[in-house]
Amino acid sequence: MARAALIALVLLTGLNLLNYIDRYILPGAQPLIQAEFKVSDERMGALTTALFVTYMLTAPFTGWLGDRFRRKPLIVAGAVLWSLATLVTYWVHDYWSLYFRHALVGVGEASFGIFAPAVISDFYPARERNRILSIFYLAIPVGAALGYLVGGQLGERFGWRMPFFVGAIPGLVIAGLYGLMATEPVRGGSEAQEVKARPVAGELFTNFLGLFRNPGYLCATLGMAMLVFTMGGISTWMPTFLNRFAGMGVGKAGTILGAITVVDGLAGTAIGGWVAQRWLRRDHRALYLLSAWSVILTLPLAGLVFFGPAKWSIPALFAAEFFLFLNTGPLNAAICNSVSAAVRSSAIALELFLIHMLGDTFSPTIIGRIADVSSLRMGLGLTLVTLILSGVLLFAGARFAPRLGQEI
Repeated sequence: MARAALIALVLLTGLNLLNYIDRYILPGAQPLIQAEFKVSDERMGALTTALFVTYMLTAPFTGWLGDRFRRKPLIVAGAVLWSLATLVTYWVHDYWSLYFRHALVGVGEASFGIFAPAVISDFYPARERNRILSIFYLAIPVGAALGYLVGGQLGERFGWRMPFFVGAIPGLVIAGLYGLMATEPVRGGSEAQEVKARPVAGELFTNFLGLFRNPGYLCATLGMAMLVFTMGGISTWMPTFLNRFAGMGVGKAGTILGAITVVDGLAGTAIGGWVAQRWLRRDHRALYLLSAWSVILTLPLAGLVFFGPAKWSIPALFAAEFFLFLNTGPLNAAICNSVSAAVRSSAIALELFLIHMLGDTFSPTIIGRIADVSSLRMGLGLTLVTLILSGVLLFAGARFAPRLGQEI
């Protein structure tokens, strides 16, 4: 069992890494793509919107599948789909083909993004999930950093299509390894009390409706949605912001942003997970409280990035990203812990639907629209409002945090 859990964690973390590399190649190469296709900021932001529209529309169906069927083949299929869609980008030569390609990536990501945390949660008990999911989500900053780096550096040297070609191949390889080596865990096998592997339809429907009466789950999910609005907008537009307002070339902006993201992501995620794990020993609300404080501490630093002098943009960005990454593991663990194993895939699917519908599906386009009529600074300034809302929701959610071993 321990060996199977380790294999699953390693391979799923590898796929998560490649998932985020593929996603962040586009922002890294964005100025080059925009120059070739000669489209507005709003149109460039719409590419990310296309991905998340298909992501959130697909999520409820994939969540339904995940609570009824084996997740291993579904994970493999999702990883292969997004990798092939990324590979095909090498042959794209017009904006609308790129738009369709980016939308297709969202279907593959919706499969993997739902099933992987549920599988990991079935291998590891509630007391361990914060630590284990912090490891799994370390792939986000590392993958984002590599995506910026690959998109900016390779795009500047060999054209913007080459990074997509390079980023697609490893995903196909690891998907194959997962299909050959991974095992399917017993659904709910890590819970304190045995949960039936396949609940009947009536039970599942009742549990799913219960999510809307679960304040701990709702506060964590809506708090994350406001956080994702901020992070989605910043991650999409920050390379362009550094290019326009800090005078950096595309390659340099991608390299610096990638370096900041990987250092902050590794340090912030690891430290956040460690602090939350120790805090949990004396306060069952720790996952919510740490997440809330990380958001509040980010606020003034983000404001300095967007509206301060150019010489302060990089130091302030470095500090802001560190605090923002503190909640990566704890907040995701809070959501997994707030629901029962019988409905966990559906709960994650609903969470992904909500965080993308209210978060990063439209934030890049909204910011791009504001940039077209005003300035990119003002567009990014909108994310400060959603950071405040996120902090308020997470502090409220701490009141309803379940005690470990008492998932709802």
